[in-house]
Amino acid sequence: MLKQLRPAIVSLAMLSLLTGVAYPLLVTGVAQLAFPDQANGSLVRDAKGEVRGSALIAQRFDGAQWFHERPSAGDFATVSSSASNLAPGNPALAARIAKSAADEALAGQPVPQALVTTSGSGLDPQLPPDAALYQVARIASARKLPAAELARLVEAHTERPLVGPAVVNVLALNMALAEPPQ
Repeated sequence: MLKQLRPAIVSLAMLSLLTGVAYPLLVTGVAQLAFPDQANGSLVRDAKGEVRGSALIAQRFDGAQWFHERPSAGDFATVSSSASNLAPGNPALAARIAKSAADEALAGQPVPQALVTTSGSGLDPQLPPDAALYQVARIASARKLPAAELARLVEAHTERPLVGPAVVNVLALNMALAEPPQ
């Protein structure tokens, strides 16, 4: 019996070391060499070099002077990132959407869907350009800036990927707002 058990245990140990230690270390090393920014979380730094967030994860921005991101079912906590699992007919979902719409509403303009609905992860860092542009009037009023200047800022931060719709990273946009004019 030991003759059969010993090779099985050695095989298990070798495969565990190979797939549980060697392969992850190899992949991590290749990622660090080939894609260091992405491998370290796509961190966004301000002019002083301080980390302000990740380009991959949404953050809360409160106040009329900032561009707002999509709502988050997990309150922007990465541990509980997920959708709300509320069915379309659930009154709690309708109430949350109505509250989000009321918070973002501008006189006479329908609120873009991206500003009142959560994403699948609840942490999407991007908005469609129309959702960012919708907020320009509110921010222009709060910051005493020309709306055209803010619209140009949104346009400058609009990413147009080869495949998929155009998007605006809210963290990058708000960091540009926070920079003093030059």
